[in-house]
Amino acid sequence: MAQAWRCSGLRWSADGPVLRWDGGRDSALTWGKRVAFGVTEGGVRTCVGARGNACPIRAGVSGRSTGARCEECARLDRAHSVAADTIADDPRPYHVYLAWFGPGMTKVGITALERGSARLLEQGAVAFSWLGVGPLMAARRTEELLRAALRVPDRIPYADKRAVRAALPGSAAERAVEVEELHARAVGLGGWPESLERASCQVVDHVGVFGLTEPTPAPAVGAVRELVAGGVVGGELVAAAGPDLHLAVEDGPGVVVLDTRLMTGWELVPVGGGGLTVPVREFKTTKEAAGVQDGLF
Repeated sequence: MAQAWRCSGLRWSADGPVLRWDGGRDSALTWGKRVAFGVTEGGVRTCVGARGNACPIRAGVSGRSTGARCEECARLDRAHSVAADTIADDPRPYHVYLAWFGPGMTKVGITALERGSARLLEQGAVAFSWLGVGPLMAARRTEELLRAALRVPDRIPYADKRAVRAALPGSAAERAVEVEELHARAVGLGGWPESLERASCQVVDHVGVFGLTEPTPAPAVGAVRELVAGGVVGGELVAAAGPDLHLAVEDGPGVVVLDTRLMTGWELVPVGGGGLTVPVREFKTTKEAAGVQDGLF
């Protein structure tokens, strides 16, 4: 029987996307790489636990869950997160940023200074600029100021990001316009915390990092809805953004998006061929976008 692997998620390095596996092994992903795996026959997706601890009851979780956690582990994981505002005494400095995902889709957020731009890559931000840096609660107050005064959201669903990814403006200058305009409006507001140091607008573009440069990959025709026991996913990696891999499926419908968060909690095995035998949600338009081995692929 082939060795089974358990994915612990996708991270972004300076060289691009990297799939992580339980046990600490990584698989670097490069454009043109063949990504192919199967889900074990009769397998069940189990909770991945919280804060580095295994789920005590190995609870089963839905194949469509992007968190892959049972209700209790999800609660414990969020209880100690910055997003839940439960660590107000965190002494680390935080960046406040504006992130742009496509026309009409800009959000405000915060990330620890030490993480650099990793959080923006993880979210699939096509372009971004820092707004300022300061203590956690000052960063939080600035985030809330922009939400209230400029109606800038702090969350944008991944499905919405995918929907516009295939129809982005062609130049970096065009992609920077909305961020530049919002940045100017933001710094003109009163009520900024005194402890937050403002940053000038310097838009960083991720189109090249995500592999969305010319020649532009064929637009995705759909997205994997969920993995299932015995299912197979296989294709050539043509682009990636955030947790999403854009795969040109072999002898399939075209380019399909795989949210790698759907891989966690399953036991995965290598497959000889490619193809796609898992449920796929089609986009309505092109705009909606043997023995021990050294690695799964």
